[in-house]
Amino acid sequence: MSAEHHTRSRLFKTRAGGTRGTGGTNATRGTRGTVGTRGTHGTRGTTTRFGDTRTSARLSQTQRRKLSAQRWWRRARLQLRKGWRATTQSVTTLGWFVLALTVTCAVLGATSAWVEAWFIAIAGGLALLIALPFLLGNRAYHVGIEIDRQNVVAGGEVNVRLLISNHSARPVMPAVAELPVGPALREITIPFVGPGVSLELPITIPTPTRGVIRVGPLTIARQDPIGLVRREVTWPEKHLVHVHPATAMLPPHTAGLVRDLEGSASRRLTDSDLSFYAVREYARGDAMRHVHWKSTAKTGTLMVRQYEESQTARVAVLFDARREEYQSDEEFELAVSIAASLSLQAVREGRERYVASAWAPGRVRPSIDGLEELPSRDPQQLLNAWAELEQAPEGLPFEALAHGLAHSSRPLSIVAIVTGSMPDQLRLRRAATSFGADVHLLAVRCVLHAEPRAQRIDPLTMFTAGALGDLPQLMLRSGL
Repeated sequence: MSAEHHTRSRLFKTRAGGTRGTGGTNATRGTRGTVGTRGTHGTRGTTTRFGDTRTSARLSQTQRRKLSAQRWWRRARLQLRKGWRATTQSVTTLGWFVLALTVTCAVLGATSAWVEAWFIAIAGGLALLIALPFLLGNRAYHVGIEIDRQNVVAGGEVNVRLLISNHSARPVMPAVAELPVGPALREITIPFVGPGVSLELPITIPTPTRGVIRVGPLTIARQDPIGLVRREVTWPEKHLVHVHPATAMLPPHTAGLVRDLEGSASRRLTDSDLSFYAVREYARGDAMRHVHWKSTAKTGTLMVRQYEESQTARVAVLFDARREEYQSDEEFELAVSIAASLSLQAVREGRERYVASAWAPGRVRPSIDGLEELPSRDPQQLLNAWAELEQAPEGLPFEALAHGLAHSSRPLSIVAIVTGSMPDQLRLRRAATSFGADVHLLAVRCVLHAEPRAQRIDPLTMFTAGALGDLPQLMLRSGL
């Protein structure tokens, strides 16, 4: 029993151990398999993600290199284009001729063993090599343009100063500066400028005629002695100089024909003003403050006051800008000076004014009615406008301008028409008929070097002026 029991116990232990071992083995295998599987899956997943990241990094790095190469090529292409443009612009016509001659002679000398051709090619190449250093380096100039005044009367002059400074540590070789002055071009030689040196170059600009002079921009050119290459540097600074027409100082109170501050009574009647005229019956819409109570009490009817309209100086200067109405350009400029003197006197006295012409500054074509108003806020603005005014080849005759001015609903007290020597008295009287009887008309015929004359031709007063100084005398003679 014991032996059998012992044998069964051993067998049970062996089975149990086998079971345990098997179970342990299975568990271990299962655990290993599970862990291995999880680890294998995890390792595979991690490897895939790292691979994608590395591939993306390689692609982005390739794209960066490609983008950098494209940018470098773009910069290089722009630099080459800029350098080629600067080179082609720097070579003068003579330089291109010498270059073509040098290349042609070099080809002829190499192909046909022509000694003279080689000599010409070598001489041309040496000339080009000697000219190239004149293009090297950079202009370290600091350039400024100073003008003593922006406005000047015709016949005067303007003083211009060129301020040139060298702020670099190297000297600057001599050069030639080109300064546009109106339609002309002034050449100024700039001497040797040492490091940290400043200098001034004075220039005098005469202003013989009326107009606008544009000064600048300044261009400094560097070229070789032969003139094969040329390099220019331009500074954009510009200035405008208005050359005003010569004007005459007129006697006081001549521009408006009004000598009192409140104005003189006119023939027009109004319901509200300063000069009492009469009374009339009340009409619907009249203000009650104008009721005349004494007359109302006497007549038993509501009566209101009636006034004469006080007329202040409202001046219109009408200038004929058509060239065919004048015998010469000098006569045209005389008319400009006389018209400018009349309008300037109205501005100085603070009169209400309207300065009209057939052509205004800045206009390409005239307006529909032909009237163009010149700005006249102050004397400076008015004279600048007269300086900019040009002849009007497509302007309307002054008769049409006077008709448009008369029907422009502007309350005027005096109209001055300034024209040349070609119109006769009949045309001037025809222009005067467009205005009413309460407008005083003055016509000035500018006849160069003629004797001054003033005459009354209804409905206007006509002056004949041969010089600018005749206008004040004519004003005094006629009592204007």
